[in-house]
Amino acid sequence: MIHRFYHEQLQIDNGVLEPSLGQQDKFVTWSDNPGLVLSYADASYLPEGQLAQLYTLCDNFFHSAYGGSFLNHQFLAAATAPLWEQTIPAGFQSSYDPTTLTLVDSNLTIDGKYAVNTTYGAQAPHPVGILAADLLNVINDTDPSQSDYTPTIGDRLDGAHVSWRWYAGGWTDAVNGNPDPLFQFHHQPFAYYRKYAPYNPDGTINPQHFGPTARLQDETQFFADAANGTLPAVSFIKPLGPDNEHPGYASLLQGQQHVADLVAAVQQTKAWKDSAIIVTYDENGGRWDHVPPTMLDSWGYGTRVPGIIISPFVRAGYIDHTQYETVSILKLIEKRFGLQPLSPRDANPAVSDLTPAFTITIGQ
Repeated sequence: MIHRFYHEQLQIDNGVLEPSLGQQDKFVTWSDNPGLVLSYADASYLPEGQLAQLYTLCDNFFHSAYGGSFLNHQFLAAATAPLWEQTIPAGFQSSYDPTTLTLVDSNLTIDGKYAVNTTYGAQAPHPVGILAADLLNVINDTDPSQSDYTPTIGDRLDGAHVSWRWYAGGWTDAVNGNPDPLFQFHHQPFAYYRKYAPYNPDGTINPQHFGPTARLQDETQFFADAANGTLPAVSFIKPLGPDNEHPGYASLLQGQQHVADLVAAVQQTKAWKDSAIIVTYDENGGRWDHVPPTMLDSWGYGTRVPGIIISPFVRAGYIDHTQYETVSILKLIEKRFGLQPLSPRDANPAVSDLTPAFTITIGQ
């Protein structure tokens, strides 16, 4: 079930790489498991399905960028794709021949300017044994005078003195050089940025972002912070592989129950009465869907993903048909705390800020 940057465009059949015959009609053609593409899982009685029935289900929610986990995590952090500014290694640049229908869907875009498929960062943690030339250079989020300056939502929150943390399952073990076999390094977007990675590219410790005060923390710390009443204003939570519902190596029920446990941890705090929890996915499951995505720009949208908003401030048992996408989460944060947009994507008025789902006015 292929979910890569150019493969998904061909699956959607949106006319970018070859003349379109109609959107959403080539998932079987451009798949390595065509039978599974046409299957589905009914989550009505699973933990997330139950949460959706209690709160608000967003049935028109899309992932920001074509392809897979790496790029959509980057959009969740910075609303853009990372630049590739170094020598291009052999085999890294994508290509497509429309005459022979030959696609090489590699790390970089066809023009070689952006990293779009799984690429690891020069700043640890990253897998061992990868050539230094194959690692994405540290992303500049500290020097606005440079043309490659790429701020993250973390930088915006820091600038406004708003507390935040990214909690990741297995993070502590990975930072200490003992990653769980199902720890996904490419699911940790803030670790690609100069300011937030625990290690510098030369292997030295980044003291501001290493240890108990770091923005990037283990998921176990989230449960501790919730129990202690010390959750930050904004929390991102990324489960470890066994809890992320990924086809092929994770249990659907275990992942859904993990989400329910995270929600329950918040609901048991004093902060619950003022909280909004957004549950969504970095990409689709590789399956066909009958709702074609909007072509907002050259990055996407990708196909639909589940979206659930759990909060005292949403309608109970409601289905919201408003079009949302991953970057809508960033726009909601920006709206709530009066932050400036990060990129043309979150500055685009066509991207909703999720506020239509709420029964209160959100903003400073």
